[in-house]
Amino acid sequence: MPRDVDERKKRAALRKLRKAAALAEQGLGPELSDWERQFLEEVEARIETYGSAFADPEKGAEGDALSSLQRIKLKEIDKKARGKGGSSFKSKSRPAYTPRVRDIDAETDEPDAEEAPASTPPPVPSKPRLVSATPPAPSKEPIKTTPPAPPARPSFRVIEGGKANTSD
Repeated sequence: MPRDVDERKKRAALRKLRKAAALAEQGLGPELSDWERQFLEEVEARIETYGSAFADPEKGAEGDALSSLQRIKLKEIDKKARGKGGSSFKSKSRPAYTPRVRDIDAETDEPDAEEAPASTPPPVPSKPRLVSATPPAPSKEPIKTTPPAPPARPSFRVIEGGKANTSD
């Protein structure tokens, strides 16, 4: 069932879709993925058939032909087809991020495995041991194994001057 969509908005959406597809065909930017081509074709078919490419009224304005997310994706595909940029997450003011990497070989004082003499075997790791300065002294008191006594039950008390008894 076709929705009541403004004809101008419908034609504008179709024009944008077809223009993005034509620009992608020219090859100014990177080639569109299969998903992006399929997205353009399916959205165009839905607009021509139903007047709108989305059915849920919460996803866009009632008189629009494209939902808000479809409009954003179409804008990204159009930018990609024109060769103007990739993802919208990249910042144009900063250079690309390059992580700092430590050079572990420069920090070690040991010679590399290639430079080490072949006659010495590699060190064998030993088991870790706990070394105490003084041995513990034996205690002369017996060890108590009885559990602690439970706490006493709370006692209730009546506070004078409270609510008066009205049943009299």
